[in-house]
Amino acid sequence: MSLNQTVNGLQIICLISRRIEVWRTRHNTERMMTMSRTLITSDDPKGRQAVDLFRAAYNKAGLDSERAQRLNENEDGGFTDGLRELIERCSVTNRYADEEVSSSYAYPREYKGPKPIEEQIRKLAEILGLDPSLALEYAKSLPPLPEGAEGYFAIASVDALAAKHFPEVTDPTEKHCAAIRFIHTKIAASRRFYNYREGQITPAQLRAHARTAVALAKLAETQKGDILIVAAQLGMRHRGKSVRRAREVFVTNEFGLGSVAVGSVVLTHPERLVRWEELDMDCPGDEFAPGADGPFSYAPCFRCHDDGVEFNASAVSDAHECYGSTSAFLPQ
Repeated sequence: MSLNQTVNGLQIICLISRRIEVWRTRHNTERMMTMSRTLITSDDPKGRQAVDLFRAAYNKAGLDSERAQRLNENEDGGFTDGLRELIERCSVTNRYADEEVSSSYAYPREYKGPKPIEEQIRKLAEILGLDPSLALEYAKSLPPLPEGAEGYFAIASVDALAAKHFPEVTDPTEKHCAAIRFIHTKIAASRRFYNYREGQITPAQLRAHARTAVALAKLAETQKGDILIVAAQLGMRHRGKSVRRAREVFVTNEFGLGSVAVGSVVLTHPERLVRWEELDMDCPGDEFAPGADGPFSYAPCFRCHDDGVEFNASAVSDAHECYGSTSAFLPQ
């Protein structure tokens, strides 16, 4: 056997191994998400045990009648929110807990929150050449905003972009990469754009995170149009956390936003990225391999350059005070 044949054989074996690993990861993630959909209430044995803990702590507090009544009337003063935060903090894993730093970075003052969803849909459809009709219809009866979301955002469907602009691409990972590159061209047409991963947005180096791929597929089952509507937050919820720490503490119905979704937001909300001194956006819904034959140990990010927008990727273990992982939420 010649050297070229040997090398080609090894390349094929590596490719098959990577595809098997992707399938296994996605299969396990889908099974995990399906199993985790059984939510525990206070009537469940586990829930009753937690209620007993609260009862014991309440009894030890030594409240008199006046303080007990004040506590009962303090729902709008933070008691309920404090309980929810305590439950969330005490119920998550400690894995990668040291990959968090204190952060006071916030959104730029120009950003006033998500624009009306109909306005987002029309603008994104115009920029990307997509059909807004089904998304506009779906927007008429949106479900209640899930806990943790800042509002509703319009994002492009990868399949719709592929069908309209690069129909010859059929492989899902190649379509995902082509959609990212296409959105980059639209950002670059609207403002200065710096892509520090030029030539590296290929299936060998960038792919959707399995949890995000499963979640978006679930959303697409009920939203058939070119544009999807997601309940999301743009980084504040996970500011100062590494990407893998943010993924670790996602609640049951939460998943990371990828480069297509965050790029869509950058197009409809250019005021979200305007200066250095702001909270920039990690994209935990994507995985990036710094070497074409290496592990997917990085995640993409969008940040404000001094005179434009920058796309890059950094290690999922890095925790920076000026970054926060973006995420979305399935309906509860």
